[in-house]
Amino acid sequence: MDLSSLYLGLKLEHPIIASASPLTATLDGIRRLEDAGAAAVVLPSLFQEEIEAAVARYDHLTSANENSWPEALTQFPAPAPDAQGPYEYLDLIGRASEAVAIPVIASLNGVTNEGWTAHARLMADAGAKALELNIYFIPTDITATGGEVERRYLDIVGAVRAAVSIPLAVKLSPFFSAVGNMAVAFEQAGADALVLFNRFYQPDLDLPNLRVLTDLTLSEPDDIRLPLLWLAVLSRRVKASLAASTGVATADEAVKYLLVGADVVMTTSALLRNGPGHMAELLGGLERWLAARGFTSLEQVRGLMSQSNLQDPEAFQRANYLKILHGYRRA
Repeated sequence: MDLSSLYLGLKLEHPIIASASPLTATLDGIRRLEDAGAAAVVLPSLFQEEIEAAVARYDHLTSANENSWPEALTQFPAPAPDAQGPYEYLDLIGRASEAVAIPVIASLNGVTNEGWTAHARLMADAGAKALELNIYFIPTDITATGGEVERRYLDIVGAVRAAVSIPLAVKLSPFFSAVGNMAVAFEQAGADALVLFNRFYQPDLDLPNLRVLTDLTLSEPDDIRLPLLWLAVLSRRVKASLAASTGVATADEAVKYLLVGADVVMTTSALLRNGPGHMAELLGGLERWLAARGFTSLEQVRGLMSQSNLQDPEAFQRANYLKILHGYRRA
């Protein structure tokens, strides 16, 4: 069975990737995922706020006594401006890249294009095979227009693209007013791949204690429906690689994503629930599904049910909305 896949120009043995989670935050976890069969791993994001805080701490330490004891400054390293920031993350990239054979994809999370994007270059220098840009921006300023929000995203992608030559993936928000147009704009700004979708962890309320909850809710299989729709629409209409993210609990969800045109499928919640060994279950289930239907290659099914391939493209349009509502029967 040929499951080989191409993502971000990287040749993978199969399409199932372990996306960012506590499991990919340690060298031991990354090794366990490789042993379980992961085609690649995405490290947790290094946040803009973490970089800025580290730089601020360094500046404070080096300037606190500069007027009293100038010679004390010789006790601190004098890195280039680009080299300030959390070194633990860069160390993990370096150690993981040497320890495993599968690609290690670094991740950056930011909300502006100023000051921190140079760390993308440090990640590349540390050994990252590619970079995933996870822009987590909630436009709570109600005076901001949709165009201004979109421009901020595109400016960040452009700044990171200018900083690195390694492949760049962008994790999309599902809340753009025109997702397809933004996908094309991201591609034009320098994205080599699009990840659908960024999962925003909205807060909840603790009613007895009147406080805001910030707990993490893992994804469920039903969460695949929105990315399934847009992957089907974008497949073969953009040149960028397409990665499916969210809701992959079993091989069934992986198969559905691949059928609508995903190049790779990323999973996090299932691995956190079941452990790294679940990766082997997902891969085995995919192989069994293909073999049971006489397929010998993943390329025979990838995009088979994308919108551009369906005889009835309205299945992904407004007409299907009417069919669903009119076809409902109360139990």
